[in-house]
This record gives sequence, C-alpha cells and structure tokens, in this order.
Amino acid sequence: MAKLEIKTPRGAVIQGANGKARLIWNPQMINQRTGYFTRAQKFVDSEVLRRCSPMVPFQTGTLEKSGKLGTVVGSGEVNYIAPYAAKQYYDTAESRPYDPQRGGRWFERMKVSQKEEILEAAKKV
Repeated sequence: MAKLEIKTPRGAVIQGANGKARLIWNPQMINQRTGYFTRAQKFVDSEVLRRCSPMVPFQTGTLEKSGKLGTVVGSGEVNYIAPYAAKQYYDTAESRPYDPQRGGRWFERMKVSQKEEILEAAKKV
C-alpha cells in the first residue's frame, strides 16, 4: 500500500504501510490558536465588566469597583468580591428609584440585551 501524506498549516495526516493513519499536530498552530482564544476571552471579560457597569446598584461605587478588582481579565470568570455582592445580586429588585437601569441580576439582564453584540465583536478580535 502506498504511503499517503496530507499536510496542512495545522498539521499532517500520514498513512503508513500498514494502512493506519496518524495525525501529527503542528506545534505552532496550538500556540497561535491559544493566542486567539486568549485575546477573545480578555475581550469578552472586559466587555462584560464594561456593559454591566451601568446596571450595578450604585451608592458609593464600591460594588462596581469590586467587579474590576475581583476579576482576572481573560480567566473567563467575572467576580464581584464585595461582601454584600451576592445579596445585592440575588435578593434585591431589578430596578432602583434613583436609576431604573440599576438593580439585581445585572449580568443576566445585560446578557439578555447585549449578548449577541459581544459575541459578534469577539469574533472580530
């Protein structure tokens, strides 16, 4: 049986004399793809923080700042680390008298209205 070899920028498929195929990944491709995903994740994390900001309840600004302090941009997790953040998120109304846009469940509300915009922009990153 003839040896078959297919090469691409991502790697190669090689068929040996015994008829079995072997896939060999290009090591540079892994680093390149990881870089793309890392940049996209950093973009998504920063956009979530930015777009949630006008929806977070605001009295002194500490709750909003705790999101920036508690989040490692690029990790895929946005954490509001103020001691009262969970209570504000889960146990309060979704609007406030001083600003109807600010209130509980700010991430869920932001996601409903702006998720598609974030994902489209992340594809371009």
